[in-house]
Amino acid sequence: MYLTKKQYERPVIQRVNVGLMNKYGTRTEYEPVTHIDGNAVADLITAYGSPVFVLSEKTIRATFRDANRAFKTRYPKVQFAWSYKTNYISAVCNVFHQEGSWAEVVSGFEYQKAINNGVPGANIIFNGPDKSEAELIFAINNGSLIHIDHLDELYLIKEIEPQLQKRARVAIRVNMDTGVYPAWDRFGFNYEGGQAQDAINKIMLNTNMDLVGLHCHIGTFMLTPSAYAVAATKMSELALNVKKKFKKTLEYIDMGGGFASRNTLKGSYIQGADAAPSFDQYAEAISTAILNAGFTEADLPLLILETGRALIDEAGFLLGSVISNKRLADGRRATIMNFGVNILFTSFWYDHKITPAQPFGQHNESTVLYGPLCMNIDVIRENISLPPLKKNDQVVVHTVGAYNMTQWMQFIALRPAVVLIDMNQKPHVIRNKETPASIQKEEEMPAYLKEFKI
Repeated sequence: MYLTKKQYERPVIQRVNVGLMNKYGTRTEYEPVTHIDGNAVADLITAYGSPVFVLSEKTIRATFRDANRAFKTRYPKVQFAWSYKTNYISAVCNVFHQEGSWAEVVSGFEYQKAINNGVPGANIIFNGPDKSEAELIFAINNGSLIHIDHLDELYLIKEIEPQLQKRARVAIRVNMDTGVYPAWDRFGFNYEGGQAQDAINKIMLNTNMDLVGLHCHIGTFMLTPSAYAVAATKMSELALNVKKKFKKTLEYIDMGGGFASRNTLKGSYIQGADAAPSFDQYAEAISTAILNAGFTEADLPLLILETGRALIDEAGFLLGSVISNKRLADGRRATIMNFGVNILFTSFWYDHKITPAQPFGQHNESTVLYGPLCMNIDVIRENISLPPLKKNDQVVVHTVGAYNMTQWMQFIALRPAVVLIDMNQKPHVIRNKETPASIQKEEEMPAYLKEFKI
């Protein structure tokens, strides 16, 4: 039997403030995360490299079903539409489509991805302020729902209608005061100022467009379910006014997304797991407002939800390794990781939970966690309590499934592989890691620049 050498931990004298307890007591120890859905972190890194993104299909499906249950037990007509901008890797999108989600896109690029993934045109919602004429023609002829963002888009649809094979099925995006500030009034037509009603009037008096719904998206990472109740009430009032004024029953009300995940916002006093409302709370606020608005049973609109972050964030992990340690000039411990803000863009917003992937001792120390980029803003965590980590130790960054794989940058370092662990705990590569060749293939070299002497 061989004795293993224990890791050295420097002696430390630390004042203990006995009276300053958290709600769990004075213990600060936590367990290492060595496995994800039955797969050893060390094995995943060996197989796919470090860093590497890992997604849990089991968690994705369980989270979606929880959200679906929360709304469908409270409201009779519910349809989710997966937000492509949140994570548009095709395998991820198709997990949601298999669960029954439509596609919600905000660009022609995302629209084409949805088509390539096999989503029927009638089940694609086209949002966003930048829809080209060609994209609008294709989407309208394809039977998709067009959510109009501004008057120029409304007039463009009116102009191109003569060349269309189908009548445009449209909705307008509405912005409003929900009591949460700053209000999101950049997108869509304002409710309080009458812009939304003016846009509705223009559409209803145009025989080439069919107004079928209303859409709003009141903000992002919304921690106040009551704001959705305000929005749903105002959206219902608009829909009922269309019924009264034009004898037209709208098919749906789309409440957008913005539900918070369990991440912890920077500067937040309360941990994200404690601050984030549940799907039940969001569902209760929205469904109660619509059901109490005055619709008859026959006129009750379909409720569409475009939530992204809350459905995917917890399913995502980033596995990485330690490059080195150093002491800053002020004495703080600094640990440099092999991943940075180039692939973990959400570290600008959140204090991500980060846990070692191997056993460790009892001593923790306040640490600054840096990425490997040659830029001073590459800070993953400004202050985190971690045990001493040595070169090549591995860590797991939690709750990274939303936006990191759509907002990552090919800056200084190549982007890593993305792996999906299926329901049977088998890993699959769903996006290959970049190589110099895969980046270079998009470049063109003019002939006169091919030769040089140094």
